[in-house]
Amino acid sequence: MTTLEKTRLESILTLAHHDYEKGLNSRAFFKVSNRELGEDLVQQTFMKTWIYLVKGGKIEMMKSFLYHILNNLIVDEYRKHKTTSLETLMEKGYEPSTTDAINLMTILDGKAAFLLIERLPEMYRRVMRMKYVQDLSLGEMSVLTGLSKNTIAVQLHRGLEKIKLLYKY
Repeated sequence: MTTLEKTRLESILTLAHHDYEKGLNSRAFFKVSNRELGEDLVQQTFMKTWIYLVKGGKIEMMKSFLYHILNNLIVDEYRKHKTTSLETLMEKGYEPSTTDAINLMTILDGKAAFLLIERLPEMYRRVMRMKYVQDLSLGEMSVLTGLSKNTIAVQLHRGLEKIKLLYKY
């Protein structure tokens, strides 16, 4: 590449930078929501354009070429695996919740209760499985067992009381 060609390419890119940098920065900021990252992507866009021009590439529409490169860089940025530290998240307002621990305890307590159902007398065990394992209604349980809804409700209540006693020990 001669100095004349290099000067011509520099003037083309300088003019493009002057004309399109503001619009490219606006688009990048809109897409990535980070001003510094957006400016870095725009600079990478001009670097890639320069490399393309130096290799002998021809650009018919500079504006569309620049936006095309910027859009590809934005997509690449989206696809990157990002790791964020807890400190960064907390600076942005994220508060870690303790509901996961509470949910875990609820699940574990539920599993313990299911195991305790097996230790109940048969008449309570059967209705407790229907209600809490199979998730049947009183009407469905009544049809299956041939007992009245009231009898099943009483057995469920008594079964729960027995599980509460077993759970304490």
